[in-house]
Amino acid sequence: MQLQEHFFQLRRATPLDQRSTETFRNNVTAPASGRESDTLLGLVQRLIGELSTLFRQEVALATAEISRSLVGVLAGLGSVAGGAGVLYAGFLLLLCSAVLGLGSVMPLWLAALSVGLAVMLLGVVLLLVGRARLGSSGLLPKHSPESLRRDKDVLVRSKP
Repeated sequence: MQLQEHFFQLRRATPLDQRSTETFRNNVTAPASGRESDTLLGLVQRLIGELSTLFRQEVALATAEISRSLVGVLAGLGSVAGGAGVLYAGFLLLLCSAVLGLGSVMPLWLAALSVGLAVMLLGVVLLLVGRARLGSSGLLPKHSPESLRRDKDVLVRSKP
């Protein structure tokens, strides 16, 4: 938990681009004093180590942000579920009122059948519209696979 708070403070203090620039300046372009045997291989190894550390820190930050957001989402879902339950009870009472109202004009069984068929027809239309909107193409990510392919290509080309 302390690590996550440290990442949040670090993230608030400087934007990611500025942090990356400062890390680069401090670690790569610093004077060579104390680094007598820096070879190209050593520099590349250090760069890979720092990139993996940066990646782990960013993943930890994203995990902390997602878990914090998830708590709010779950609270919202609880409220929505409670509201949906109350709304459903009100809808059932309105249907009963419609049956009783029509029962004064026609037999009660025919009124209940008419209201039931009307509600079922509405439900079928809503299901068909919803199914059409939830086509499988809308669920697949579009940009992420291409971005991951580009990252992989860059990493493969940058290997020594």
